[in-house]
Amino acid sequence: MATVNEVIDTTIDDPGNRTPLVIGGHSYGSVTELVCRINESKTPIAWYISFAVALMTLGMFVSLIGYLILTGVGVWGNNNPVYWGFPIVNFVFWVGIGHAGTLISAILFIFRQNWRTSINRFAEAMTIFAVACAGVFPGVHIGRVWVFYWLFPIPSLQLSMWPQFRSPLLWDVFAVSTYATVSAIFWYTGMIPDLATLRDRTKNPILRIVYSVLSLGWTGSARKWSRYEKAYTLFAALAAPLVLSVHTIVSFDFAVSQLPGWHTTIFPPYFVAGAVFSGFGMVLTLMIPARQIYGLQDVVTKRHLENVCKILLATGMMVGYAYAMEFFIAWYGGNLAEQFAFVNRAFGLTPWAYWIMVSCNVISPQLFWFKVCRTTPWIMFVVSIFVNIGMWFERFVITVTSLQRDFLPSSWAEFQPTWVDYLMFVGSFGLFFTLFLLFVRFGPIVAMAEVKSVMPHPHQHDANNIHGDYHTDEPDDD
Repeated sequence: MATVNEVIDTTIDDPGNRTPLVIGGHSYGSVTELVCRINESKTPIAWYISFAVALMTLGMFVSLIGYLILTGVGVWGNNNPVYWGFPIVNFVFWVGIGHAGTLISAILFIFRQNWRTSINRFAEAMTIFAVACAGVFPGVHIGRVWVFYWLFPIPSLQLSMWPQFRSPLLWDVFAVSTYATVSAIFWYTGMIPDLATLRDRTKNPILRIVYSVLSLGWTGSARKWSRYEKAYTLFAALAAPLVLSVHTIVSFDFAVSQLPGWHTTIFPPYFVAGAVFSGFGMVLTLMIPARQIYGLQDVVTKRHLENVCKILLATGMMVGYAYAMEFFIAWYGGNLAEQFAFVNRAFGLTPWAYWIMVSCNVISPQLFWFKVCRTTPWIMFVVSIFVNIGMWFERFVITVTSLQRDFLPSSWAEFQPTWVDYLMFVGSFGLFFTLFLLFVRFGPIVAMAEVKSVMPHPHQHDANNIHGDYHTDEPDDD
């Protein structure tokens, strides 16, 4: 009779069969050991080095924000008419990065796509940290940060002007804050069983107290599981519409204006597809190194990576279609200002930015038509880096090139980023990776409870099993 590993090897080589979602002949207990050893074993030197670099970059970011507040927004390259420069480009970039988390966790959960189970925790954590990075830029872009409360409709005789609720900029505040809140609750709710597992296993008294508080007294009883599943499904239903609404509202920042290159109805679906595209690109960027460093190949299989690549290919083609349709609509509409705006993007002041965008977002994902590219981690990683670069340049092209050349040649000006612009963008990655590395070190980066739910052949007895792991009374097929 064939062993489990032989069956798995045959399944991988046979294109007619699907690769199992968990390979290596794991039991419930061994999955727990595999994931928990990341938190329980000695911290790798590579983690300390990465964390030190991320922390220094974060320190630079905080210092630059202080310099900006003390000196003024003139330290940026923003000018007249390019009032929106790197801050808004970075804001839209980071909001887009955060979209894959909710898509994988909520929408794929509602549609019962089991392959999401091993990668949803990466994506959920990435969502929270990316939204945190996104929120910084509009927060400091307002100029006088010390009177930020003027943004809110506070009844006061000292305020002669209230926020304009018809402005999409204010819609952003509500959309992004709602998205961040629901995503954080959804992420935390899904971690409760896994936090209880870490609580029961840790030998560190401080961590045990922390995990005990965070796990909310979880015991794994049938009643708690029933309530957990109802709550998780409810939050998934609440979070799913946010995938469409948040970046649709972000696109309204541009689409409701009269500026050539912005005033187009294709922006809402185009921005949503681009956000999912960039979000899944960042999922691959984070997941492939973590999978290799922590030995998670048995639970984050090539099937998971291949499915992400297929979504990247599909959304990349949507984005490419949107690029082409923008030119077609500008020509078909007969608006000379609109036609000039798009020709100027491709052949005007900064054509290199436009063609970098097209090369990274449209051409590089086409490699995923080939199975060898969808199943080779280093190729996926390289393409994901190109996707991240291309999506940032997309936001740069939309924002800056349209503002540099508007209706009147007399108001034209060239945008020149300053060293503060560049370093603040780099510094935002310091915030992102500081939070992500802390989560990798102390949190459950794989949803153990959900992975066990899709294992077809758990071993019925395992001495390494711990409280909260469930056994089957059915005999092993092997």
